[in-house]
Amino acid sequence: MPDISLTTLALLCVAAAGAGWIDAVVGGGGLIQLPALLVGLPHLPTAYVLGTNKAVAVVGTSAAAVTYTRRTRIDLRTALRIGAAAAAGSLVGASFAAGINSAVLRPLIMVVLLVVLGFVLFRPSFGAAAGSGPANRQRVLAAILLAGTGIGFYDGLLGPGTGTFLVIALAAILRLDLVRASATTKVVNVCTNLGALVMFAYQGTVLWQLAALMAAFNLAGGTVGARMALRRGSGFVRGVLLVVVVGLVLKLARDQWFA
Repeated sequence: MPDISLTTLALLCVAAAGAGWIDAVVGGGGLIQLPALLVGLPHLPTAYVLGTNKAVAVVGTSAAAVTYTRRTRIDLRTALRIGAAAAAGSLVGASFAAGINSAVLRPLIMVVLLVVLGFVLFRPSFGAAAGSGPANRQRVLAAILLAGTGIGFYDGLLGPGTGTFLVIALAAILRLDLVRASATTKVVNVCTNLGALVMFAYQGTVLWQLAALMAAFNLAGGTVGARMALRRGSGFVRGVLLVVVVGLVLKLARDQWFA
C-alpha cells in the first residue's frame, strides 16, 4: 500500500461509508468513493483506483443485497440471470478500462442522465407501485440485455452511477416499485462488481490492504442504507434518486469542462 497520511485515510473511510449508504438506497455510491480515491491517491495510475474501488464496493453491495433479500421478496432467479449477464459485461468492460478516454463518454452519459432526471421529475408515479403479475419473457430478456450486459459493460469500464442506471432500468422494464428495483439492483450489482474485480485482480491493480479497511466502512454504510430504504419506502428512494442523478450530472459536467 502506498504511503497515505492518517487524515487522508480517515477521509477515504468516511467516503466509503457514505458511498455504501447511497449505493444501498439507490445506487451511485461511486459519485463519492471514486472521486475520493482519485483525490487521495493522485499519483497512482487510474487502473489502481478503479480496481481498489471495485474491491471496496463489492463488500458493501453484498451486505445490502443480503439485507434486502431477507426483508423483501424479489424474483431471485431473474435477478441472478441478469446478474450473470452483467458480470460478463463488466468483465469485458474492465478489460478496456485502462485505455478508455473518459472525456469521450462523459457528454453521452450526461445526456442519458438528464433524460432520466426529466423522466423521474415528470412521472411522479414512476416506481411508486409495482405492475401486476410477474414480468413476461420479453421483459426479462430485455432486462438481461440492457440492464445486464449493457450496464454491466459500463460498470466495468467506468462505474459511477451504475446502481442508479440499474434501478431506473429495472423499474421501467420489469415494472417494479423502487424498493424492489433497488433490492434487485443490489443482487445484479454484486455480480458486476465481481466481474470487474476479477479482471482488475488478474491485472494486479488492486490495493488490497486499503480496500479491506475501506470495505469495513462501506459495509456498515450499505447495511444502514438498505434498512432505511426498506423502512421508508419508494417515496424516500425516489427523493434520494433525484439528488443522486443531479449530483452525477454536476460531477460529470465539472470533470468535462472545469477540471
